[in-house]
Amino acid sequence: MAEAKRQEQAAAESNTGAPNRPETLPSAQPPTTPEPLRIGAPATSAGGVPAVVSAMKHAWSEMGPVRGTQTLLKVNQTHGFDCPGCAWPDAKHRTAFEFCENGAKAVAEEATTARVTPDFFQQWSLVDLAAQTDHWLGKQGRLTHPMVLREGATHYAPLSWDEAFSLIAEELNALGSPDEACFYTSGRTSNEAAFLYQLLVRQFGTNNLPDCSNMCHESSGTALLETIGIGKGTVTLEDFEKAQVIVVIGQNPGTNHPRMLTALEAAKRQGCRIVSINPLPEPGLQRFKHPQAVRGVLGSGTPLADLFLQVRINGDVALLQGLGKALLEREAKQPGTVVARDFVEGRTLGFEAYAAHLGTVSWQDVVEQSGVPREQLETAAEWLAGTDRIIWCWAMGLTQHRNAVGNIQEIVNLTLLRGSIGKPGAGVCPVRGHSNVQGDRTMGIWERPRPAFLDALSRELGFEPPRHHGLDTVAAIQAMHEGRVKVFFALGGNFLSATPDTERTAEALRRTRLTVHVSTKLNRAHLVTGKRALILPCLGRTERDVQAGGPQFVTVENSMGVVHTSRGALPPASEHLLSEPALVARLAQAVLGARSQVKWEWLVEDYDRVRDLIARVIPGFEDFNRRVREPGGFSLPNGPREGRFTTQSGKGHFTVHEMSRLKLAPGQLLMMTIRTHDQYNTTVYGLDDRYRGIRNGRRVVLLNAEDLKELGVEAGQVVDLTSHFEGQQRVAHRFVVVPYDIPRRCAATYFPETNVLVPLDSYAEKSRTPTSKSVIISLTLSKESPALAASTS
Repeated sequence: MAEAKRQEQAAAESNTGAPNRPETLPSAQPPTTPEPLRIGAPATSAGGVPAVVSAMKHAWSEMGPVRGTQTLLKVNQTHGFDCPGCAWPDAKHRTAFEFCENGAKAVAEEATTARVTPDFFQQWSLVDLAAQTDHWLGKQGRLTHPMVLREGATHYAPLSWDEAFSLIAEELNALGSPDEACFYTSGRTSNEAAFLYQLLVRQFGTNNLPDCSNMCHESSGTALLETIGIGKGTVTLEDFEKAQVIVVIGQNPGTNHPRMLTALEAAKRQGCRIVSINPLPEPGLQRFKHPQAVRGVLGSGTPLADLFLQVRINGDVALLQGLGKALLEREAKQPGTVVARDFVEGRTLGFEAYAAHLGTVSWQDVVEQSGVPREQLETAAEWLAGTDRIIWCWAMGLTQHRNAVGNIQEIVNLTLLRGSIGKPGAGVCPVRGHSNVQGDRTMGIWERPRPAFLDALSRELGFEPPRHHGLDTVAAIQAMHEGRVKVFFALGGNFLSATPDTERTAEALRRTRLTVHVSTKLNRAHLVTGKRALILPCLGRTERDVQAGGPQFVTVENSMGVVHTSRGALPPASEHLLSEPALVARLAQAVLGARSQVKWEWLVEDYDRVRDLIARVIPGFEDFNRRVREPGGFSLPNGPREGRFTTQSGKGHFTVHEMSRLKLAPGQLLMMTIRTHDQYNTTVYGLDDRYRGIRNGRRVVLLNAEDLKELGVEAGQVVDLTSHFEGQQRVAHRFVVVPYDIPRRCAATYFPETNVLVPLDSYAEKSRTPTSKSVIISLTLSKESPALAASTS
């Protein structure tokens, strides 16, 4: 009956040429009017008193002084809750202040006392909401009720949970194939919720499980899995105390992982040398003022980076090959002093091909393509040659290029060459963003599941999971755009703003029958919808989770493979909220009914039951409930960390990569997207980028001062940005020009404002991660607002 009704509606729409929709659609992009910017000098240090003031300002303004202070004192504590920000691990010996400035902002954003009720949605249409900034949307507060946007409606309206689950079940069960649905996941989802979610999706019959990892560290996992046998890092936090050289490449820890600066400061005080490699000088790697130490508050702080290599955007392969070439030249002069011969010959494959390839690489190409003088590369190589206790850290500055997998595998090459893995103070360290993105993947959130995992699901739960590969994020957008995916479900996140090619993504979402978002706060993804849409509010990480079996806790996995607990302490923002595990279980019951033999409601009465099930399915989680209750949790198995490569050959693999060459037409620049200091992923806490000296605005483009002269533009002018890809052009309007210390012919802009410029069809080889750090653009003066829009301060 439901399908017949749907076909009748489709026929009516085909006669009119368009679905029953309002004439004006909500904008997929934030407002394009630049704010009255204030431009000052970039900072030369991170942390210190300003970090303390900023943290408390956000906490107290959102929660009040008492609630704010009490809440922050529970962040990352043994019996507290895991920070909803980044996945940097907790120190073994914790203080009462195990949070950073941006962690405090993340907590304040979630634990705010502001509320978005049904009355709010009655007052605001989708079009009116879309005219507001992302910052404004987030500041309206916590969602309190399930809401529905009915077909043709202009406003969301409340509905009951039973009605919501019934609507989703109706749409899913009317599909011609389970593969016509797509189930996205954010990295904030707990292990328990993620495991239940993938189980629901696979019992429904599809592997369409794209997640946020597809857009950030997928390249890391792909590169490492091929070369060392595990898609995770190989170091522990204790290794930072023992390292003699730490290389931080393509990463801005001062803004994106501030607690990492504490580990770097400790390493520095132990005599470690730190090398920073990045197109932009980042204050956090220049000098760190520990905000919880007297020397940080009253003193001048600790200088961190001993050497800054200012690489051109996507000049990383050239730079890394230059380091390899310098090391091999030293080895040729003094055989046996640089290459870890016993390690290389006994435990690796492919060294000869790697060395032969570097022999064909010229120093001229290395310097031209990297933008780094040979003398600086020789200095870094000298330090690398002097020790095997080397840690390589990186983030999305390496992972979002077409050759991203090659970037990371060149790091592996250098690591294997020096034998710097599987020993104290050495290894590779991809620094994840979302607090449990690594745990989600461990729990089975992956569109290409391993047969062994599916076999375990089948054996334990008595059903045959689908074996064919599902859709990743890029493929999911393409499938929605082509009408092959008709239902989109998101467990957390802000899919529209996080993904590339904003307008094409919006068009894809609008072509679906139903979009569903499980969320704590309002975001732009709620405004660009299918024919019908649901917003389902859930508990946040900070809130008490009480089920039929009593108070519950969840677990997460940090960047270094440690699984530990998270217990919320605040009362829920609304009596109508469900926890993510409970929400998934009720949805599964509604969608699958008698088709599933899983006791869904019984499982979520006590999350220990979910963990017992995980322990029977996923290796490394044996005796899960006992081990995770131990202080600090437990570490998952990690072969390369333990001295054994888990590749099929049992050895580490050197790889060979061609140097990427920048080809720009006259007037073109290579743009990368970055975050501000008042931002975490797509969540905008404020309008300042304090460390870069930019305040009260986000629509800026950072350019080299010499490029401004060559392009004929001036500081403070407003320009439109056009991206160029395979004959296609995309335009982002009205950005203020800001001179900055950035290599020639490079540009930097904030996301999500410039995600509209990132082509959906431009993605990394093998990993399919969008190339948000390699976008070719050109500038034109904006006709709408050519006047100066910035002031200096």
